[in-house]
Amino acid sequence: MIHDEFEDFAASLASMTALMGLDLGEKTIGVAVSDRMRTVASPLETVRRKKFTLDSARLLEIIADREIGGILLGLPRNMDGTEGPRCQSTRAFARNLSRLTEIPIGFWDERLSTVAAEKALLEADTTRKRRGQVIDHVAAGYILQGALDRLRYL
Repeated sequence: MIHDEFEDFAASLASMTALMGLDLGEKTIGVAVSDRMRTVASPLETVRRKKFTLDSARLLEIIADREIGGILLGLPRNMDGTEGPRCQSTRAFARNLSRLTEIPIGFWDERLSTVAAEKALLEADTTRKRRGQVIDHVAAGYILQGALDRLRYL
């Protein structure tokens, strides 16, 4: 089930299950997962997008392997808070994914998550090539960690 409001998403989660955060791009999907206590987000991998059936199959494998209890998709709002074509694409991906799993799906405002991930990688003196390889799942980690931090106050 898809939840537009974060509070509704949080209320629908089973206890002691990990969460998965996704940073959807046109060519890749950054994936991060949390621990079962939902305290720490860890970047996991970057899925190269091919077509939805292949992409979703990989995500469903991760869900099964990690016993994921909820999925958070980064919602790429414009800086003024409005939703553009990328938000529509993210919402369409969520609708398609919801047909394949009963796990609750929610959204998290991802404005500037990639910028924050890039900054962290630069501070860690990561090479340009390596940054290109890991930026998407590091951004997914930022998205998921923001949501985990918010969950502590609900």
